[in-house]
Amino acid sequence: MSAAEEIDVDGRTVRISNPDKVYFPERGFTKIDVARYYYAVRTGILRALRDRPTTLQRHPDGIEGESFFQKRAPKNTPDWIPTARIAFPSGRTADELCPTEPAAVLWAANLGCLTFHPWPVRRDDVDHPDELRIDLDPQPGTTFTDAIKVAHELRAVLGEHDLVGWPKTSGGRGLHVFVPIEPRWTFTEVRRAVITLAREVERRMPDEATTAWWKEERGRRIFLDYNQAARDRTIASAYSVRPNRRATVSAPLRWDEVDDVHPDDFDITGMPGRFAELGDVHENMDERRYGIESVLELADRHESDHGLGDMPYPPDHPKMPGEPSRVQPSRARKPASPDPKG
Repeated sequence: MSAAEEIDVDGRTVRISNPDKVYFPERGFTKIDVARYYYAVRTGILRALRDRPTTLQRHPDGIEGESFFQKRAPKNTPDWIPTARIAFPSGRTADELCPTEPAAVLWAANLGCLTFHPWPVRRDDVDHPDELRIDLDPQPGTTFTDAIKVAHELRAVLGEHDLVGWPKTSGGRGLHVFVPIEPRWTFTEVRRAVITLAREVERRMPDEATTAWWKEERGRRIFLDYNQAARDRTIASAYSVRPNRRATVSAPLRWDEVDDVHPDDFDITGMPGRFAELGDVHENMDERRYGIESVLELADRHESDHGLGDMPYPPDHPKMPGEPSRVQPSRARKPASPDPKG
């Protein structure tokens, strides 16, 4: 094994053990390559993670080895990295890392963390999201270009409610749009707002967008994954490395460039140059926070006028009041077996 390397991160020294361990075999990227990438974009990813309870997606032996999501802060977490106690839908709790300085990102990278999954809350108020997040997920037969088309319609819907969305690549095939909001609403209310926005997009472009929870009903459309707004659901942060063969990263974008990019344009070799040239294009994202009152009013109208209530939660969530059946439609429609006795 190669000797450990030390990186000075704004005055704090972070030790990177086994720096030559290969993490991305196809391209030959190593552990130290990942650490250096995170150093290059450290102010950008800290902006995305600052004070947020964060789950670590760890690949200690690279993308071809075993991986796991670490929700609880590791036992060896240094005392300079704060934590916050979050509650899962089951009622269990965990103390999660809350990065407050760039060194925390490199410390986690030394543990094999490639992707950071922050909650949409801050550690001083873990029950009221300050980000409304919308995941545009291409389904089989659709492409990133299709997701861009839906994202533009979503932007128009957001604008009608005086909301501003900030787009980024997922690092995979899709797009994420984040809206900074005032931390005055519960997870349930924010999820309801996301459902309402998604339904409005679906209404306007039914052949291109869907809110169908069941895969069998989505077809060749972009799925607006409203359940990413449910408690304990997280989305990869801006600048996070994704565990794929190209080592792509989740790239913050300006709206005026979304038509001209592709997720493969952004990886751990190219993003540092873009960051050096443009800085964090989402740097000003938190300067204004928005209210979602008008979206919730639209949700009320959807329910009273059209009977559009709640939608199914993820399977690991407890049954929620007003939630429809979680039975897969094809199974729900399956006729009962005939009585062999006649």
